[in-house]
Amino acid sequence: MAESDWDTVTVLRKKGPTAAQAKSKQAVAAAQRRGEEVETTKKWAAGQNKQHVVTKNTAKLDRETEELHHERVPLEVGKVIQQGRQDKGLTQKDLATKINEKPQVIADYESGKAIPNNQVMGKIERAIGLKLRGKDIGKPLEAGPKKK
Repeated sequence: MAESDWDTVTVLRKKGPTAAQAKSKQAVAAAQRRGEEVETTKKWAAGQNKQHVVTKNTAKLDRETEELHHERVPLEVGKVIQQGRQDKGLTQKDLATKINEKPQVIADYESGKAIPNNQVMGKIERAIGLKLRGKDIGKPLEAGPKKK
C-alpha cells in the first residue's frame, strides 16, 4: 500500500473517432497526410431526396415502353357481358360469385379495363350463355361438351 501513487492515471482504452468524425473531410485529409490508405466512394444521391430523378436514360426508356402495353378487353365485350348479366337478372356481385371471382373482376371486364384472361372469359361465357371470344361475340353459346 505504501507504493501506491494516487497521482498516476492509467488509461485502459482510448476511443477512436466516431463514424461521423472518421468520414469528415478533415479526418480524410489528415489520414492522407499521414500516408494511410484511404478509400473514398461517393454514394449516388446519398442523403438527398432524389429517388425519382429523370435522367436521359429514363426518358429514353419511357419513350420505348409507351408502345408496349397490355391488350385490354374490348368495350364491345364489356357491353355483351353487361347485357347478358342483366338479361339473366344478375348483379355484378352475383355473377362474380357464380364464377368464383371477385366483383371487381366483373366490373373491370365490363368497363374494358381488364387484361383478357381466357379462363375468366370462359367462365363468364358459360355463366351468361353468350360468346365473348372469336368472331361471333354476343351470339348464344352452343351448348355441348368439348370434343377432344
